[in-house]
Amino acid sequence: MSDVGKSRYASSWLTFAGWVLVVAVLYWGQAVLMPIALAALLTFVLAAPVTWLQRWVGRTIAVLVTVGLVFALMGAAMWGLGSQLAQLADDLPRYRTNIRQKIGDVRQVGSGSVEKLQETISVIQTEIDKTQPSRRAPTAVVRRNPVSMWDFSTWISPAMGSLGTAGLVVILVIFMLLEREQLRGKLIELIGSGHMALTTKALDEAGQRVSRQLLMQTLVNAIYGVMVAATLYVLEVPYPILFGVTGAALRYIPYVGPLLGAGLPFLVSLAALPGWTGPLWVAGIFVVIEAFTNMVLETVLYADAAGVSQVALLIAVAFWTWLWGPIGLLLATPLTVCVVVVGRHMPGLDFLSMLMADAPALTSDVGFYQRVLARDQSEAAELIEKWVAEEPPGSVYDALLLPSLNYLKRDRLQDRLSAEEESAAIETTRELMADAAARAQPAPPEDEDEDEDGDRLVVAAYAVGGASDELAIRMLERVLEHDRVSLEVATLPMLASEMVATVRTQAPRVACLVDLPPSRPSKTRYVVHRLRAAAPDLTIVVCRWSVPTLADDDPASLIQAGANHVSTSLADTRNYLRGLAPAALART
Repeated sequence: MSDVGKSRYASSWLTFAGWVLVVAVLYWGQAVLMPIALAALLTFVLAAPVTWLQRWVGRTIAVLVTVGLVFALMGAAMWGLGSQLAQLADDLPRYRTNIRQKIGDVRQVGSGSVEKLQETISVIQTEIDKTQPSRRAPTAVVRRNPVSMWDFSTWISPAMGSLGTAGLVVILVIFMLLEREQLRGKLIELIGSGHMALTTKALDEAGQRVSRQLLMQTLVNAIYGVMVAATLYVLEVPYPILFGVTGAALRYIPYVGPLLGAGLPFLVSLAALPGWTGPLWVAGIFVVIEAFTNMVLETVLYADAAGVSQVALLIAVAFWTWLWGPIGLLLATPLTVCVVVVGRHMPGLDFLSMLMADAPALTSDVGFYQRVLARDQSEAAELIEKWVAEEPPGSVYDALLLPSLNYLKRDRLQDRLSAEEESAAIETTRELMADAAARAQPAPPEDEDEDEDGDRLVVAAYAVGGASDELAIRMLERVLEHDRVSLEVATLPMLASEMVATVRTQAPRVACLVDLPPSRPSKTRYVVHRLRAAAPDLTIVVCRWSVPTLADDDPASLIQAGANHVSTSLADTRNYLRGLAPAALART
């Protein structure tokens, strides 16, 4: 292995070890890090009301009033929910008749085949016990793990407890709000003043996304809770307001919360409502409300608030739940949003944003080229169909087909593709071009039959670089099919001297040279120079159609060689050629 290979190998292992160390620190330091994460999340949410209130009463009073009011409301809500749950538990014995009736119904349904199966299993178990010798019952050995000073949870968690954690969160929120500018400045200084712009953008976007995500989620959950409470009240389920509030609160927990919020009122309806009609109505209504919330409310109010893909969010929920338990489940979405934002702005971490953000992994042109390379014409045709349905039909060439030829030529020049693979991809693109032409080409004018060849502008088209350029000319021919422009395409590759001889013999008004980037324009520049010397009155159009990432830096050298116009897109070439046609014959 070379020194470069060894260096990359060592660097990969160091990166992996670094990520393992980060996860280990997050796991072993959860007793301290979880309150800090909760406090930072609440600081994001409460920063806006504190900023608004401090204009009149000052920073300190605004922070104390806001934090005190918020936590007092949270405490009152928790106390009210707790008392309601206790009262519900006291009322359950009154529903013994309904519970016994439903248990009897379940047993009656489960009798027959189920009882026979249980009896058979019991007989088999008895026979097995008879054949086995009696064994002495094993003695359970209880092993006590030694207490290590490095096990943070053994000496921090008992000391803090739930109330201690809550108190620490309150104190941290107060001081984070009081010193948020200083904390932001220290964070920027810690990362480095050279990354000040990136850090500022990351902090601002993280704050905006987290705040907007929580605000939209709160609005959606509130509407959900109102619908649940109203529905349960109509169905005469006990404590509808309790279940509406708990359902709205549990929806802050991704995926698991809605199930828990629907399960409790359904179980209570089984106990409180006579028969099975009421509980079935409750289950059906919850399904309808959940579908309405997901498909309508979250789509309208909450569609791109988080900016995280659903698959990435599901994986993040599993990761943070494994790492920090129920608190991690609650913090999974905000923490994942922050990770995506950091990955978008911090060099070296962009792979996090690429993997977890809800933006498409591939742009339309790159996705189309990937399908061409895979020879998946069906999916590539679907991309064409989708583009034509959503965008101007004629733009499909510049948007999908021509970029595919650019990428194909790039990979061939860099020896990433063989000549056979290049030919196969070109033929696939040729077939897809026919499909695109059928979808994107407008209907011919009504007086098309009245056209005469003499009324058309004749353009001699030459492919400078090979098969990709020749296919690009065919696309231009498709686009100009119903215009007063006729292309005379050279079917065979020509040398510069052969092009000059053809121009002298046929004497066209316009010559169109197609040479797709990223090939160097030196050959085209030489051809332009020869044509200009042979035909001073010839209008020379050079077509360097390309995506911006592969386009020429400066087309001035081609103009200096004698070209009249250098075009970077097929649409620009079409407009230029139409302008060269007689004004009376040009069609709009």
